[in-house]
Order: sequence, then C-alpha cells, then structure tokens
Amino acid sequence: MSKYGPWIGGALGWAFGGPIGGILGFAFGKIFSEVGGPNQANPSNTMHNSRRAQPGDFAAALIVLSAAVMKADNKVMKSELEFVKSFLLKNFGRPQAEQLTALLKDVLNRPIALREVAEQVRFHMEHPKRLLLLQYLYGIAKADGQVHTDEIEVIRRIAAYLGINDKDRASIEEHFYRVKSNPYTLLEINASATDAEVKRAYRRLAVKFHPDKVGDLGETHKQAAQAQFIAVQEAYEQIKSERGFK
Repeated sequence: MSKYGPWIGGALGWAFGGPIGGILGFAFGKIFSEVGGPNQANPSNTMHNSRRAQPGDFAAALIVLSAAVMKADNKVMKSELEFVKSFLLKNFGRPQAEQLTALLKDVLNRPIALREVAEQVRFHMEHPKRLLLLQYLYGIAKADGQVHTDEIEVIRRIAAYLGINDKDRASIEEHFYRVKSNPYTLLEINASATDAEVKRAYRRLAVKFHPDKVGDLGETHKQAAQAQFIAVQEAYEQIKSERGFK
C-alpha cells in the first residue's frame, strides 16, 4: 500500500470537489496515482457530495484556510509553520501530519480563492466544526506572539464566508486576541445585561461550544474544541463573582 493509504482510506469526500479540490488537485492526483484509488482525483466528481464532514475533509479545509492566514501578511513565519505541524501531529498522527504538512507547503505557493473555498466549507460542514476551524485559525495568527492586523482581517473575512455570525466570531477572537479577555464579549452580551440574561447567554454558548459537537472528528479534535468552551465557563464564573449571584 502507498504511504498515502492510511490517510486516504475513504476519509475524504467533498473536499475533492470544488475550489478545495482545485487547489489541492495536483497533490491529490499524485496521491491517487500512487494509491490506485477511485476516480475522486478529479475535483468535479464530488462537487455536490453533501455527506457530513469527515476527519479527512476537515483536514483538507484546514490546510487550505491555514495557508490563507499564514500568507495574509505576505510572510510565512517559522513559528506559524511549527504551530500547524504541532497541531497536525497531535490531531492526525505522524504519518498523516507529514503528508498534510507537505500539502500545506504546496498550497502556500498557490493562489487561494478565499471566498469560494470558505463557501464550499460552509455548504458541507456543520456549524460546530466551522467554529473549531475558526479557533484553529486564530491560533495560527497568535503563534508568533504578535497578531498581525492583516491576519485578523483575513480571518474575519473567512468567518463571514463560513456563515459564522459576528458575535460568535468576536467571542472566539476575544479569547485568542486579547491579553485580558472581556467576559461579556466572550458571552456575546453587553455589560448592561441582567443576571438572567447572563445565565441564558452562558447556557446557550455552553451548548454551542460543547466539545461533544465535534466528537465524530475524533478525541483529539474534541479536546482542541474545549478551549473555547472553557473560556466561556471562565467568563461566566468571573461575571458571577463580580456580581455576586449564584
């Protein structure tokens, strides 16, 4: 079996179609020529495959959108590449991480139709997984310790194209971007909100950002998703402590 076999293994579907398949087409074609797999190397074959996103689909979307963020300030930092490689190793294992890193390096040298790619992801991927993608992209921007405004602008555009509303986006951005997060922004409410409104906001976001929402991507992705969930919990506890309600 080809070295690509363990990653392919039926894990990719809609990501072979549309703009993502077009960007990764050369690399995917090479993969399938070695694996001798199905005729999915042609991006047009799965353009309308609307099955639920699988780990391989998530990985393909992640690679393309990562490249877009990394190139946003016209320079790719070593710290950003190391962040991505570390994330891939933790979430996909060494063989897959090496393959995905090679794909990333290829994509960094290719133009990316950002809107078309993100809208393809929006069409095929459930909202909780799109939120997880956004968390990950903010992590890249913060990898070198300095968040460049061009990177933030690209991520905000991606969020809009992904169909993530401004409040959800701001909550995630607040957690990654600020040295000291505003608990009200994290809970997507104003400081004038009543105690009852604070409680309702917390319950709503605790459900929205619950790690179990992405459990079918695997345990490591579930753990990655927990960061925003914990940030929401901590914001709620901070407001409770400041206001003195239970």
